[in-house]
Amino acid sequence: MENVRYPSLYQINTRVWLTELSNKLGRPAKLDDIPNAELDRLAAMGFDWLWFLSVWQTGEAAQQISRSNPEWRREFQETLPDLCEDDIPGSGFAITGYTVHQKLGGDVALARLRDRMKKRGLKLMLDFVPNHMGLGHPWIENHPEHFIKGTELDLARAPHNFTWVKRKGEDLLLAHGRDPYFPGWPDTLQLNYANLTTQEAMIGELVKIASQCDGVRCDMAMLVLPDVFERTWGQRAPLFWPNATQRVREKTPGFTFLAEVYWDLEWPLQQQRFDYAYDKRLYDRLREGHARPVREHFFAGTDYQNKLARFLENHDEPRAAATFTPEIHEAAAVITYLSPGFRFFHQGQLEGRMKRISPHLGRAPAEPVVQRIQQFYDRLLSALRHPAVRDGKWQLLKCDPAWDTNWTNDCFVAFTWQGAGNERLLVVVNYAANQSQCRVRLPFEDLSGKTWRLEDQLSSANYEREGNELLLSGLYVDLQPWKPCLFSLKPLEVQAERNVFNSGDN
Repeated sequence: MENVRYPSLYQINTRVWLTELSNKLGRPAKLDDIPNAELDRLAAMGFDWLWFLSVWQTGEAAQQISRSNPEWRREFQETLPDLCEDDIPGSGFAITGYTVHQKLGGDVALARLRDRMKKRGLKLMLDFVPNHMGLGHPWIENHPEHFIKGTELDLARAPHNFTWVKRKGEDLLLAHGRDPYFPGWPDTLQLNYANLTTQEAMIGELVKIASQCDGVRCDMAMLVLPDVFERTWGQRAPLFWPNATQRVREKTPGFTFLAEVYWDLEWPLQQQRFDYAYDKRLYDRLREGHARPVREHFFAGTDYQNKLARFLENHDEPRAAATFTPEIHEAAAVITYLSPGFRFFHQGQLEGRMKRISPHLGRAPAEPVVQRIQQFYDRLLSALRHPAVRDGKWQLLKCDPAWDTNWTNDCFVAFTWQGAGNERLLVVVNYAANQSQCRVRLPFEDLSGKTWRLEDQLSSANYEREGNELLLSGLYVDLQPWKPCLFSLKPLEVQAERNVFNSGDN
């Protein structure tokens, strides 16, 4: 499988996809039923990774919580007006065992799927949930010391954070998994990271998972950091991630770790040997709709930028098509996915789906494809297959005022990509609700003495500009509100030579 500096990932809701396949086949579909043609299509689109969400074994106790929780059911019914009990298999994050769910075909089916993916150059990513296990996990009987225990006083003070768990022996009062800012997740039990035997057991689970895939997305990875764990539970936990990532890579060299992380803790997790960390801060700034904070976000060093996972939606966030207008959606997507880092797309995003699907659900509503969004992503994914964007050099650009009193240069985000063979791409986005002008300062020293052709990879527009003017004054840009451009830059004589060559072939 090819290793590139800036890979792309496609997140698949496994249970939803298999439900759709089941309806086509007229029988329950398993991982073996995923068509090779679909894997071929995703590989041809330029994806390097497929993340199969929610493949692990879950239990009936957690499922009953999902089906009976009134707040959750209201959300489910908003998503599926024709909701039925079978649509709620329970959260894929309330795990009772890191073996592939029997309804998906078990570990052997996953191994066969991984082999089919490998033949197409696709890597497999799966979930790892470090913070908690699901109700009904075998450790409740065999290793209750792995969980946070509560007292009657705890239960009285915070009844939503603790629960009595029945056992063959003595029943236990255990804590639900949670973060420090929200009530506990009632279908889970909190693991005790202050206990080194718990950490060792979880490393053992990670080592086992690593034998079945190429990388893991670590759910809420910051919750087991010592400071966060202490703030949540009043106990100091030893560092977990440096030891865990090292131990896994000793067994499985090159294994990839992706951290779901918030609260500006991306850098600490990168330092603890994560390959990538969610870039929620960029996402939030794009939602706010102001160019300057977005542009300033890219002031950070490339050693940090390169290890950020850029996204516009995922299973936790609302759909991009429901969050942004089509114009802002396109502008935000160009900034997100043409910046350096790990490019993270979500199933349904490319078709403009509007309804977020809870990880508790196993079926999605029928929604029409939004042609404008689908065509836009076709063009964007084609651009992301350029070698310069996958392996090249990225540089943030300065946008000067177009004239003395013009302030709209502050509305732009611009950067370049330069690859082998002197391939050059220029990204310019007017990230504002007003028409804007600027002069973009290009970093190329060999512009003079040539005429340059700029072809927009996102539209049919193309322009010719003199290199001397580009060097002296910068590229003059005048764009409508929320307009993104992705220009290829070629000297005109090279373009002419290519046209002559192509004419001779015809």
